[in-house]
Amino acid sequence: MDRTIFDSVSPLEFRYLKNEETNRLRDYFSEEAFIRYLARVESALVKAYAEEGVFSETVAEEVAQSVDKVCATEVYAEERRIHHQIRALVNCMKKHVSEKSAPWIHLGATSHDIICTAEAFRYKEATYNLLLPQLAKLLENLIVLAQREKATLQIGRTHGQHAIPLTFGFTIAEYIARLGQRMVKIKEAADNLRGQFSGAVGAYNAPSLLVNDPVAFERKFLQKVNLEPAEHSTQIVPPEYQTDFFHAITSAFGVLANLADDMRHLQRSEINEIAEKMEKKQVGSSTMPHKRNPIHFEHVKSLWKTFMPRMSSLYLDQISEHQRDLTNSASSRFYTEIFCGFFLAVYRLTPVMRDLVVDKVSLEKNFQEAAGKVGAEPAYILLAKKGHPDAHELVRQCFHEEGKMEDLPLDEKEKEFLADPKQYIGKAIEKTEAVCQNWRQKLTQFVE
Repeated sequence: MDRTIFDSVSPLEFRYLKNEETNRLRDYFSEEAFIRYLARVESALVKAYAEEGVFSETVAEEVAQSVDKVCATEVYAEERRIHHQIRALVNCMKKHVSEKSAPWIHLGATSHDIICTAEAFRYKEATYNLLLPQLAKLLENLIVLAQREKATLQIGRTHGQHAIPLTFGFTIAEYIARLGQRMVKIKEAADNLRGQFSGAVGAYNAPSLLVNDPVAFERKFLQKVNLEPAEHSTQIVPPEYQTDFFHAITSAFGVLANLADDMRHLQRSEINEIAEKMEKKQVGSSTMPHKRNPIHFEHVKSLWKTFMPRMSSLYLDQISEHQRDLTNSASSRFYTEIFCGFFLAVYRLTPVMRDLVVDKVSLEKNFQEAAGKVGAEPAYILLAKKGHPDAHELVRQCFHEEGKMEDLPLDEKEKEFLADPKQYIGKAIEKTEAVCQNWRQKLTQFVE
Protein backbone atom coordinates (compact mmCIF):
# COMPACT_ATOMS: atom_id res chain seq x y z
CA MET A 1 0.00 0.00 0.00
CA ASP A 2 1.32 3.44 -0.90
CA ARG A 3 1.70 5.61 2.18
CA THR A 4 1.13 9.36 2.42
CA ILE A 5 2.38 11.84 4.98
CA PHE A 6 -0.91 11.32 6.85
CA ASP A 7 0.13 7.75 7.62
CA SER A 8 2.94 9.03 9.85
CA VAL A 9 2.51 8.92 13.62
CA SER A 10 4.31 12.16 14.49
CA PRO A 11 2.47 15.51 14.24
CA LEU A 12 5.81 17.02 13.23
CA GLU A 13 5.43 15.11 9.99
CA PHE A 14 1.80 15.40 8.98
CA ARG A 15 0.95 18.78 10.50
CA TYR A 16 3.97 21.02 10.76
CA LEU A 17 6.55 20.15 8.09
CA LYS A 18 4.29 21.21 5.27
CA ASN A 19 5.85 24.19 3.52
CA GLU A 20 9.18 24.98 1.91
CA GLU A 21 10.78 26.55 4.98
CA THR A 22 9.75 23.99 7.59
CA ASN A 23 10.43 21.15 5.16
CA ARG A 24 14.10 22.18 5.21
CA LEU A 25 14.30 20.54 8.63
CA ARG A 26 14.20 17.21 6.81
CA ASP A 27 17.57 18.04 5.21
CA TYR A 28 19.13 17.70 8.65
CA PHE A 29 16.83 15.61 10.81
CA SER A 30 15.12 13.00 8.65
CA GLU A 31 16.59 9.53 8.82
CA GLU A 32 17.65 9.88 5.18
CA ALA A 33 19.58 13.01 6.14
CA PHE A 34 21.21 11.29 9.11
CA ILE A 35 22.41 8.42 6.93
CA ARG A 36 23.91 11.02 4.57
CA TYR A 37 25.68 12.79 7.45
CA LEU A 38 27.06 9.48 8.71
CA ALA A 39 28.34 8.71 5.22
CA ARG A 40 29.91 12.17 4.92
CA VAL A 41 31.79 11.59 8.17
CA GLU A 42 33.00 8.18 6.99
CA SER A 43 34.19 9.82 3.78
CA ALA A 44 35.98 12.59 5.72
CA LEU A 45 37.82 9.92 7.70
CA VAL A 46 39.03 8.22 4.51
CA LYS A 47 40.09 11.62 3.12
CA ALA A 48 42.14 12.31 6.26
CA TYR A 49 43.89 8.92 5.90
CA ALA A 50 44.71 9.71 2.29
CA GLU A 51 46.27 13.03 3.30
CA GLU A 52 48.40 11.14 5.83
CA GLY A 53 49.72 9.05 2.97
CA VAL A 54 48.14 5.82 4.17
CA PHE A 55 46.78 5.30 0.64
CA SER A 56 46.24 7.31 -2.54
CA GLU A 57 43.87 10.23 -3.03
CA THR A 58 41.99 8.18 -5.64
CA VAL A 59 40.64 5.97 -2.85
CA ALA A 60 39.30 9.01 -1.00
CA GLU A 61 37.72 10.35 -4.19
CA GLU A 62 35.99 7.03 -4.86
CA VAL A 63 34.63 6.85 -1.31
CA ALA A 64 33.43 10.45 -1.52
CA GLN A 65 31.42 9.57 -4.64
CA SER A 66 29.71 6.74 -2.76
CA VAL A 67 28.15 9.16 -0.23
CA ASP A 68 25.34 10.24 -2.55
CA LYS A 69 24.70 6.67 -3.68
CA VAL A 70 23.84 5.30 -0.25
CA CYS A 71 20.24 5.67 0.95
CA ALA A 72 18.38 4.90 4.15
CA THR A 73 16.30 2.16 2.51
CA GLU A 74 19.43 0.25 1.55
CA VAL A 75 21.08 0.74 4.94
CA TYR A 76 18.01 -0.35 6.89
CA ALA A 77 17.60 -3.44 4.74
CA GLU A 78 21.18 -4.37 5.59
CA GLU A 79 20.63 -3.55 9.26
CA ARG A 80 17.70 -5.97 9.38
CA ARG A 81 20.12 -8.62 8.20
CA ILE A 82 23.06 -7.93 10.53
CA HIS A 83 21.41 -5.95 13.38
CA HIS A 84 23.96 -3.10 13.47
CA GLN A 85 23.32 0.31 11.91
CA ILE A 86 26.86 1.62 11.40
CA ARG A 87 28.22 -1.66 10.10
CA ALA A 88 25.21 -1.76 7.77
CA LEU A 89 26.12 1.70 6.51
CA VAL A 90 29.73 0.63 5.98
CA ASN A 91 28.66 -2.49 4.11
CA CYS A 92 26.44 -0.41 1.83
CA MET A 93 29.17 2.13 1.13
CA LYS A 94 31.55 -0.69 0.26
CA LYS A 95 29.11 -1.92 -2.40
CA HIS A 96 29.54 1.38 -4.23
CA VAL A 97 33.37 1.37 -4.36
CA SER A 98 36.03 -0.93 -5.75
CA GLU A 99 37.63 -3.80 -3.83
CA LYS A 100 40.76 -1.66 -3.56
CA SER A 101 38.93 1.13 -1.71
CA ALA A 102 36.47 -0.90 0.36
CA PRO A 103 38.84 -1.96 3.20
CA TRP A 104 39.58 1.63 4.16
CA ILE A 105 36.01 2.64 5.00
CA HIS A 106 35.52 2.87 8.79
CA LEU A 107 39.04 1.59 9.47
CA GLY A 108 40.04 2.17 13.09
CA ALA A 109 36.72 3.75 14.04
CA THR A 110 34.15 2.71 16.57
CA SER A 111 30.49 3.36 15.80
CA HIS A 112 30.26 6.42 17.99
CA ASP A 113 33.32 8.03 16.48
CA ILE A 114 31.02 8.32 13.49
CA ILE A 115 27.67 8.84 15.24
CA CYS A 116 28.80 11.50 17.75
CA THR A 117 30.66 13.37 15.03
CA ALA A 118 27.74 13.22 12.59
CA GLU A 119 25.32 14.44 15.26
CA ALA A 120 27.49 17.45 16.09
CA PHE A 121 28.07 18.09 12.38
CA ARG A 122 24.37 18.22 11.50
CA TYR A 123 23.31 20.24 14.54
CA LYS A 124 25.98 22.83 13.83
CA GLU A 125 25.05 23.09 10.15
CA ALA A 126 21.33 23.27 10.93
CA THR A 127 21.99 26.03 13.48
CA TYR A 128 23.90 28.15 11.00
CA ASN A 129 21.83 27.38 7.91
CA LEU A 130 18.33 27.37 9.42
CA LEU A 131 17.97 28.42 13.02
CA LEU A 132 20.12 31.52 13.40
CA PRO A 133 18.86 33.12 10.16
CA GLN A 134 15.24 32.54 11.22
CA LEU A 135 15.92 33.89 14.70
CA ALA A 136 17.54 36.94 13.11
CA LYS A 137 14.37 37.58 11.09
CA LEU A 138 12.27 37.39 14.23
CA LEU A 139 14.64 39.67 16.13
CA GLU A 140 14.58 42.18 13.27
CA ASN A 141 10.77 42.20 13.31
CA LEU A 142 10.79 42.81 17.05
CA ILE A 143 13.24 45.68 16.60
CA VAL A 144 11.06 47.30 13.93
CA LEU A 145 8.00 46.95 16.15
CA ALA A 146 9.76 48.33 19.23
CA GLN A 147 11.12 51.34 17.36
CA ARG A 148 7.75 52.04 15.79
CA GLU A 149 5.99 51.93 19.16
CA LYS A 150 8.79 53.32 21.35
CA ALA A 151 6.64 56.30 22.42
CA THR A 152 3.25 54.54 22.44
CA LEU A 153 2.01 54.93 26.01
CA GLN A 154 1.00 51.75 27.86
CA ILE A 155 0.09 51.10 31.44
CA GLY A 156 2.57 48.71 33.01
CA ARG A 157 1.35 45.63 34.84
CA THR A 158 2.79 43.66 37.72
CA HIS A 159 1.03 40.72 39.40
CA GLY A 160 -1.78 41.20 36.85
CA GLN A 161 -2.52 44.67 38.22
CA HIS A 162 -2.06 48.13 36.77
CA ALA A 163 1.30 49.55 37.83
CA ILE A 164 2.95 52.67 36.37
CA PRO A 165 3.42 53.92 32.78
CA LEU A 166 5.85 52.69 30.20
CA THR A 167 5.62 52.36 26.42
CA PHE A 168 4.67 49.43 24.24
CA GLY A 169 8.04 49.68 22.52
CA PHE A 170 9.69 49.24 25.91
CA THR A 171 7.57 46.13 26.49
CA ILE A 172 8.87 44.63 23.25
CA ALA A 173 12.46 45.73 23.93
CA GLU A 174 12.54 43.32 26.89
CA TYR A 175 12.17 40.41 24.50
CA ILE A 176 14.68 41.82 22.04
CA ALA A 177 17.31 41.82 24.78
CA ARG A 178 16.37 38.43 26.18
CA LEU A 179 16.11 36.69 22.81
CA GLY A 180 19.29 38.32 21.54
CA GLN A 181 21.21 37.09 24.55
CA ARG A 182 19.82 33.58 24.04
CA MET A 183 20.87 33.67 20.38
CA VAL A 184 24.43 34.39 21.46
CA LYS A 185 24.30 31.35 23.75
CA ILE A 186 22.91 29.14 20.98
CA LYS A 187 25.69 30.21 18.63
CA GLU A 188 28.36 29.66 21.27
CA ALA A 189 26.98 26.22 22.13
CA ALA A 190 26.76 25.22 18.45
CA ASP A 191 30.35 26.33 17.92
CA ASN A 192 31.37 24.21 20.91
CA LEU A 193 29.81 20.95 19.66
CA ARG A 194 32.55 18.35 19.39
CA GLY A 195 33.39 15.20 17.49
CA GLN A 196 35.90 12.41 18.03
CA PHE A 197 38.10 9.75 16.48
CA SER A 198 39.55 8.00 19.48
CA GLY A 199 38.49 4.37 19.14
CA ALA A 200 36.50 1.85 21.14
CA VAL A 201 37.25 3.21 24.64
CA GLY A 202 38.64 6.61 23.69
CA ALA A 203 42.32 5.81 24.28
CA TYR A 204 43.29 5.82 20.55
CA ASN A 205 44.11 2.11 20.61
CA ALA A 206 43.21 1.26 16.99
CA PRO A 207 44.18 4.67 15.53
CA SER A 208 47.65 4.22 17.05
CA LEU A 209 48.18 1.24 14.73
CA LEU A 210 47.34 3.32 11.66
CA VAL A 211 48.96 6.75 12.08
CA ASN A 212 51.98 8.10 13.93
CA ASP A 213 50.12 10.77 15.89
CA PRO A 214 46.48 9.74 16.40
CA VAL A 215 45.66 12.85 18.46
CA ALA A 216 46.82 15.17 15.68
CA PHE A 217 45.08 12.93 13.14
CA GLU A 218 41.79 13.24 15.04
CA ARG A 219 42.01 17.01 14.79
CA LYS A 220 42.80 16.86 11.06
CA PHE A 221 39.84 14.55 10.42
CA LEU A 222 37.40 16.71 12.40
CA GLN A 223 38.49 19.89 10.63
CA LYS A 224 36.97 18.40 7.49
CA VAL A 225 33.53 18.53 9.12
CA ASN A 226 34.14 21.89 10.83
CA LEU A 227 34.47 20.48 14.33
CA GLU A 228 36.98 20.37 17.16
CA PRO A 229 37.74 17.22 19.17
CA ALA A 230 36.51 16.80 22.73
CA GLU A 231 39.19 17.36 25.35
CA HIS A 232 38.65 13.76 26.48
CA SER A 233 36.39 11.08 25.00
CA THR A 234 35.52 7.56 25.94
CA GLN A 235 33.61 5.54 23.36
CA ILE A 236 31.36 8.61 23.18
CA VAL A 237 31.88 12.35 23.16
CA PRO A 238 31.15 13.71 26.66
CA PRO A 239 27.43 14.57 26.66
CA GLU A 240 27.82 18.06 28.14
CA TYR A 241 28.61 19.67 24.78
CA GLN A 242 25.27 18.52 23.39
CA THR A 243 23.46 19.16 26.68
CA ASP A 244 24.69 22.76 26.69
CA PHE A 245 23.49 23.18 23.10
CA PHE A 246 19.98 21.97 23.85
CA HIS A 247 19.89 23.89 27.11
CA ALA A 248 20.57 27.07 25.11
CA ILE A 249 17.74 26.18 22.73
CA THR A 250 15.34 25.33 25.56
CA SER A 251 16.20 28.53 27.41
CA ALA A 252 15.48 30.54 24.24
CA PHE A 253 12.25 28.57 23.83
CA GLY A 254 11.21 29.82 27.27
CA VAL A 255 11.74 33.42 26.15
CA LEU A 256 9.47 32.82 23.15
CA ALA A 257 6.85 31.19 25.38
CA ASN A 258 6.95 34.19 27.72
CA LEU A 259 6.59 36.62 24.80
CA ALA A 260 3.72 34.58 23.39
CA ASP A 261 1.98 34.42 26.75
CA ASP A 262 2.28 38.17 27.30
CA MET A 263 0.95 38.92 23.83
CA ARG A 264 -1.87 36.40 24.33
CA HIS A 265 -2.98 38.18 27.51
CA LEU A 266 -2.83 41.59 25.86
CA GLN A 267 -5.42 40.23 23.39
CA ARG A 268 -7.90 39.43 26.15
CA SER A 269 -11.27 41.09 25.53
CA GLU A 270 -10.99 43.26 28.65
CA ILE A 271 -7.49 44.45 27.63
CA ASN A 272 -7.56 44.35 23.82
CA GLU A 273 -4.34 46.32 23.31
CA ILE A 274 -3.01 44.19 20.45
CA ALA A 275 -4.28 41.60 18.00
CA GLU A 276 -2.89 38.99 15.68
CA LYS A 277 -3.54 39.87 12.07
CA MET A 278 -6.53 37.88 10.81
CA GLU A 279 -6.48 36.37 7.34
CA LYS A 280 -9.44 37.29 5.17
CA LYS A 281 -11.04 33.82 5.38
CA GLN A 282 -9.71 32.87 8.83
CA VAL A 283 -12.18 31.24 11.22
CA GLY A 284 -11.89 31.92 14.94
CA SER A 285 -14.41 29.41 16.24
CA SER A 286 -16.44 26.51 14.88
CA THR A 287 -19.58 27.92 16.49
CA MET A 288 -18.92 31.62 17.29
CA PRO A 289 -18.30 33.48 14.03
CA HIS A 290 -17.21 36.66 15.82
CA LYS A 291 -14.18 35.12 17.56
CA ARG A 292 -10.59 36.29 17.00
CA ASN A 293 -8.47 33.84 18.94
CA PRO A 294 -4.72 34.33 19.60
CA ILE A 295 -3.96 31.02 17.90
CA HIS A 296 -0.36 31.71 16.95
CA PHE A 297 0.70 32.81 20.43
CA GLU A 298 -1.16 29.90 21.99
CA HIS A 299 0.51 27.54 19.52
CA VAL A 300 3.98 28.73 20.51
CA LYS A 301 3.25 28.28 24.19
CA SER A 302 1.88 24.81 23.48
CA LEU A 303 5.02 23.84 21.54
CA TRP A 304 7.13 25.00 24.49
CA LYS A 305 5.05 22.89 26.88
CA THR A 306 5.65 19.90 24.62
CA PHE A 307 9.39 20.19 24.06
CA MET A 308 10.76 21.96 27.16
CA PRO A 309 10.35 18.81 29.34
CA ARG A 310 12.45 16.85 26.83
CA MET A 311 15.52 18.47 28.39
CA SER A 312 15.17 15.99 31.24
CA SER A 313 16.21 13.23 28.81
CA LEU A 314 19.47 15.01 28.05
CA TYR A 315 20.26 15.39 31.73
CA LEU A 316 19.44 11.73 32.33
CA ASP A 317 21.66 10.78 29.39
CA GLN A 318 24.66 12.44 31.01
CA ILE A 319 25.03 9.18 32.92
CA SER A 320 26.83 6.46 30.97
CA GLU A 321 28.48 3.56 32.78
CA HIS A 322 32.25 3.39 32.43
CA GLN A 323 33.26 4.05 28.80
CA ARG A 324 29.72 3.69 27.46
CA ASP A 325 26.39 1.92 27.82
CA LEU A 326 23.31 1.85 25.61
CA THR A 327 20.78 3.48 27.92
CA ASN A 328 20.64 6.56 25.65
CA SER A 329 20.16 4.60 22.45
CA ALA A 330 16.43 5.32 22.21
CA SER A 331 16.16 8.61 24.09
CA SER A 332 18.86 10.38 22.06
CA ARG A 333 17.00 9.71 18.82
CA PHE A 334 14.31 12.16 19.93
CA TYR A 335 16.65 15.11 20.57
CA THR A 336 16.10 16.30 17.03
CA GLU A 337 12.47 17.05 17.85
CA ILE A 338 13.53 19.69 20.39
CA PHE A 339 15.39 21.55 17.66
CA CYS A 340 12.48 21.13 15.24
CA GLY A 341 9.89 22.27 17.77
CA PHE A 342 11.90 25.38 18.59
CA PHE A 343 12.43 26.21 14.92
CA LEU A 344 8.69 25.87 14.32
CA ALA A 345 7.96 28.29 17.17
CA VAL A 346 10.43 30.84 15.80
CA TYR A 347 9.02 30.40 12.32
CA ARG A 348 5.44 30.87 13.57
CA LEU A 349 6.22 34.03 15.55
CA THR A 350 8.25 35.76 12.83
CA PRO A 351 5.35 36.96 10.64
CA VAL A 352 3.00 37.37 13.62
CA MET A 353 5.26 39.96 15.25
CA ARG A 354 5.84 41.65 11.90
CA ASP A 355 2.10 42.09 11.32
CA LEU A 356 1.04 42.66 14.93
CA VAL A 357 -1.94 45.04 15.22
CA VAL A 358 -1.43 47.63 17.98
CA ASP A 359 -4.73 49.13 19.15
CA LYS A 360 -3.81 52.62 20.36
CA VAL A 361 -7.39 53.44 21.25
CA SER A 362 -7.48 50.56 23.74
CA LEU A 363 -4.01 51.40 25.00
CA GLU A 364 -5.17 54.96 25.75
CA LYS A 365 -8.42 53.75 27.33
CA ASN A 366 -6.62 51.35 29.65
CA PHE A 367 -4.09 53.99 30.54
CA GLN A 368 -6.81 56.47 31.46
CA GLU A 369 -8.47 53.87 33.70
CA ALA A 370 -5.24 53.66 35.69
CA ALA A 371 -4.19 57.30 35.39
CA GLY A 372 -5.72 58.38 38.69
CA LYS A 373 -3.42 56.07 40.64
CA VAL A 374 -0.25 56.49 38.61
CA GLY A 375 0.83 59.47 40.70
CA ALA A 376 1.17 57.44 43.90
CA GLU A 377 4.73 56.30 43.31
CA PRO A 378 6.18 59.64 42.15
CA ALA A 379 4.35 61.44 45.00
CA TYR A 380 5.92 59.07 47.53
CA ILE A 381 9.37 59.44 45.94
CA LEU A 382 9.18 63.25 45.84
CA LEU A 383 8.02 63.45 49.46
CA ALA A 384 10.70 61.05 50.64
CA LYS A 385 13.29 63.11 48.76
CA LYS A 386 12.14 66.14 50.76
CA GLY A 387 12.79 64.20 53.98
CA HIS A 388 9.18 63.36 54.94
CA PRO A 389 9.39 60.83 57.82
CA ASP A 390 6.74 58.43 56.45
CA ALA A 391 6.02 59.44 52.87
CA HIS A 392 4.88 55.98 51.80
CA GLU A 393 2.19 55.77 54.47
CA LEU A 394 0.97 59.30 53.79
CA VAL A 395 0.49 58.59 50.09
CA ARG A 396 -1.05 55.18 50.83
CA GLN A 397 -3.65 56.85 53.03
CA CYS A 398 -4.30 59.42 50.33
CA PHE A 399 -5.14 56.74 47.78
CA HIS A 400 -6.85 54.17 49.97
CA GLU A 401 -8.68 56.42 52.40
CA GLU A 402 -10.05 58.97 49.94
CA GLY A 403 -7.49 61.64 50.59
CA LYS A 404 -6.68 64.29 48.00
CA MET A 405 -3.47 64.56 46.02
CA GLU A 406 -3.63 68.33 46.17
CA ASP A 407 -3.36 68.17 49.98
CA LEU A 408 0.07 66.54 49.84
CA PRO A 409 2.94 68.85 50.90
CA LEU A 410 4.35 69.32 47.40
CA ASP A 411 5.13 72.50 45.47
CA GLU A 412 3.13 73.64 42.44
CA LYS A 413 5.64 72.33 39.88
CA GLU A 414 5.58 68.90 41.49
CA LYS A 415 1.78 68.89 41.58
CA GLU A 416 1.65 69.83 37.90
CA PHE A 417 3.93 66.89 37.14
CA LEU A 418 1.68 64.52 39.12
CA ALA A 419 -1.38 65.85 37.33
CA ASP A 420 0.01 64.64 33.99
CA PRO A 421 0.83 60.93 34.45
CA LYS A 422 1.86 60.62 30.79
CA GLN A 423 5.10 62.34 31.75
CA TYR A 424 5.99 59.57 34.16
CA ILE A 425 7.62 57.11 31.77
CA GLY A 426 11.19 57.36 33.03
CA LYS A 427 13.68 56.39 30.32
CA ALA A 428 11.37 53.97 28.50
CA ILE A 429 11.92 55.60 25.10
CA GLU A 430 15.66 55.99 25.50
CA LYS A 431 16.09 52.44 26.81
CA THR A 432 14.06 51.06 23.92
CA GLU A 433 16.22 52.94 21.42
CA ALA A 434 19.42 51.71 23.08
CA VAL A 435 18.31 48.06 23.08
CA CYS A 436 17.19 48.24 19.45
CA GLN A 437 20.43 49.89 18.34
CA ASN A 438 22.53 47.35 20.22
CA TRP A 439 20.88 44.28 18.73
CA ARG A 440 20.56 45.69 15.23
CA GLN A 441 24.34 46.09 15.23
CA LYS A 442 24.78 42.55 16.51
CA LEU A 443 22.39 40.93 14.03
CA THR A 444 25.13 40.46 11.44
CA GLN A 445 26.93 37.91 13.62
CA PHE A 446 24.02 35.49 13.24
CA VAL A 447 23.85 35.42 9.45
CA GLU A 448 26.82 34.43 7.34
